[in-house]
Amino acid sequence: MKILYLVEKASAASLRAVLVTAVLAAAPAHPASLETYGRLPALEDVVISPDGTRVAFVRTVGADRVVAVSSLATGKKLGLMTVGAVKLRGIAWADNRWLMIESSTTGTPYGWKNWYREWYQLNVYEPESNTAYAVPSKRFADREHLLPVVTGRVMVRSVSGRTMLFVPGLTVAGTARAALLRVDLQGDGEKLVVQSAPSQYGTHTWLVDADGDVAAEQDYEEGPQRWATSTSRAGTLHEVASGHEAFSPPQLLGFGPEPDTLLIQFSEGGDQVWRLLSMRDGTIGPPMAERRQLEAPIEDQDHRMIGGAHLADDIQYVFFDPKMQERWDAIVRAFPGEHLRLTSWTASLTEAVVLVEGARDGYGYELVDMSTHTATPLGELYEGLGAPLAVRRFTYTAADGLTVPAYLTLPQNANLKNLPLIVLPHGGPALRDTALFDWWSQALAAQGYAVLRPNYRGSTVSARYVAQGYGQWGRKMQSDLSDGVRYLAKTGIVDPQRVCIVGGSYGGYAALAGVTLEQGVYRCAVSVAGFSDLHLMLQRVNEKHGASERRGGDVLEQRDWDRFLGVNGPSDPALDSISPIRHVDAVTVPVLLIHGRDDTVVPFEQSERMYDALRKASKQVELVALKNEDHWLSRSDTRLQMLQACVTFLRAHNPPD
Repeated sequence: MKILYLVEKASAASLRAVLVTAVLAAAPAHPASLETYGRLPALEDVVISPDGTRVAFVRTVGADRVVAVSSLATGKKLGLMTVGAVKLRGIAWADNRWLMIESSTTGTPYGWKNWYREWYQLNVYEPESNTAYAVPSKRFADREHLLPVVTGRVMVRSVSGRTMLFVPGLTVAGTARAALLRVDLQGDGEKLVVQSAPSQYGTHTWLVDADGDVAAEQDYEEGPQRWATSTSRAGTLHEVASGHEAFSPPQLLGFGPEPDTLLIQFSEGGDQVWRLLSMRDGTIGPPMAERRQLEAPIEDQDHRMIGGAHLADDIQYVFFDPKMQERWDAIVRAFPGEHLRLTSWTASLTEAVVLVEGARDGYGYELVDMSTHTATPLGELYEGLGAPLAVRRFTYTAADGLTVPAYLTLPQNANLKNLPLIVLPHGGPALRDTALFDWWSQALAAQGYAVLRPNYRGSTVSARYVAQGYGQWGRKMQSDLSDGVRYLAKTGIVDPQRVCIVGGSYGGYAALAGVTLEQGVYRCAVSVAGFSDLHLMLQRVNEKHGASERRGGDVLEQRDWDRFLGVNGPSDPALDSISPIRHVDAVTVPVLLIHGRDDTVVPFEQSERMYDALRKASKQVELVALKNEDHWLSRSDTRLQMLQACVTFLRAHNPPD
């Protein structure tokens, strides 16, 4: 247990000075094993109950996932449920009695071709009786023609003392329709609350008030590219705001911090802006939070949005209430120089579970009690990890003058001169890297490599930075990576003759593009679930949104793909110049392809076809197929298999010693 205290953070003078300091401060006694990084975390999803009396968490035991509940006062086990080898995605308290468990599965609903994807499912669990059941139940789903899936955020409401879940789903009687169902956890059954009209195709978001009534609806129709927000008056929804948007329609985030308001995110001038919409007359207020960039809202127990989070080097939290902001700032000061993530909390932030990462406290969960001003360790995510290896942010300049933010993860006790380098671009591409713990880059650095993770243009550093990537697949998005290699080589930190590129999803595409569209930068490449044939990829996107599913023009996903790729559909000849499979003759280095057979985001055939093309061209290539694995490496055994194959390949073709 530690007392909360205040300490100012130190600053660094130069890249080399920062890196040297980081290595000395953050090095664990011994590098963790590959198995430590490769398997799923031993402990995760630690959540405190609303009344602060108990804590639930997920344990990984071998291939099985276990959900456990314990008393915070006594430490006594209150419930333990082995959910097996399912892909468990998260847990959350519905109330002080019931726990919600979300998982997913890969497949196609019966009779629905082109719907092969990852489907999310919900179970509720009562620790005292050690009972669990699926939501929706099979009987109710069959009667109402519902898919047994969850398609959005579950809303929890207490209505007349009874806990109700409002669950977004899909009805499939003839045509697919968005739906909202209500589940009474006290055993009063399930009810279909509302569903979209049969003629509507698009997205539908409903918001339920404290009385369990639908208070607002957000719609987006794909064909006319029209969005609309409706609010309830006397039990009937009336449209109060609308417009047209081809790419970034407004998002209904929830109830605003002020009465009778909705918090809505708009895309304005290249920025994401939060505004309050009046539920009475539809008037839209000025930007909130002094135009600070916030990506994810924070909801309190009264179902109002009380703040937001911004992802930068780490996660920064902004609370609209000054007292709550003061409490959070005190928690941050209690862990000087370390990264914090707020994972669960009680009302007014009286108690909070935070995920702490740093040289002093390692990588684990802490329970902060503001009434006693203490923090108590709850457990480490990865057993035997110790302190994470050093990660430091720096920037470099791309060939066209763009400033690129990046992160360098360093081996333990590294001599910062002529290090072997792995370039590890993130997936997405509309995602971003941070200074927070990343198991893949940490595992590679533990093997003796410096690991570069650039936020190339198109990354979600800001909405404007994302726009810098439009039309730059295989072009400037790719050269941003090699510009980072050249920068680090110029500093003397890395050896330009010992550089390989490794990545997953879009990062896997970038790895293949790095040895087909560019030459002389990398001595090997590892593509995990990467794109290789962009013609085929866009064809599959079109098939997924076939004529039976849409009403009119192209859907948003298709338009977004075209915008990023800088093309006009799967037949555009410009795709030839940026598809690695069309340039296999340019490959002069070894290539490793790794892909999950259950991948619904980037189909396995992308790696299979690339393997065949490279083999036909007499290139040095290997293919590792991961059985029963999806796009996200959700299983311990196959995640470890990927990591072992990757490291074996790298040590053979770019030895770190």
